[in-house]
Amino acid sequence: MNPTTNVAQAFQQYLDENGFNVDEYTKPFVTMTLGPLKLTMKNRPARQKAIPLHDLHHVSTGYGTDLAGEAEIGTWELRAGCPNAFLVLINFAAMVLGLFIAPRRVLRAWRDAKGARSLYTQELTFEALGKLTVGELRAHLGVPHDGIANPAERRLFKHRAPSGAM
Repeated sequence: MNPTTNVAQAFQQYLDENGFNVDEYTKPFVTMTLGPLKLTMKNRPARQKAIPLHDLHHVSTGYGTDLAGEAEIGTWELRAGCPNAFLVLINFAAMVLGLFIAPRRVLRAWRDAKGARSLYTQELTFEALGKLTVGELRAHLGVPHDGIANPAERRLFKHRAPSGAM
């Protein structure tokens, strides 16, 4: 994502590119698919609050939405700051899965999160974040100006994780 792009525009581009929709954030139930397994769970307030911020982490870091990318972002979020048990649990599970499918990428995500700050621990509103540029958001989070993810690696795993995987 270009550092000069407005965060609100970058967020919409991220949603469009991945086939996501903000209506999914507040549905009473969410269904996640992992291989042949489908898991439907209640979309609790902790998830509803976290998922837009999680998606902004994708925008900031450049990590993909395939399984390896979700493992990377989960690892990054775990080290950058998870203020509640739900976030710790879901991100730890993503990290463990990632250690099996893309161990180098997960270890690199852990290293790259050193000194970073997640939006989960910030006081800025989603609306205020939308007024920043991607570069300003990255600076606020302690992410390098051009993001973290290696675009070439994003192509290694072509299958996306389920919509709103978190």
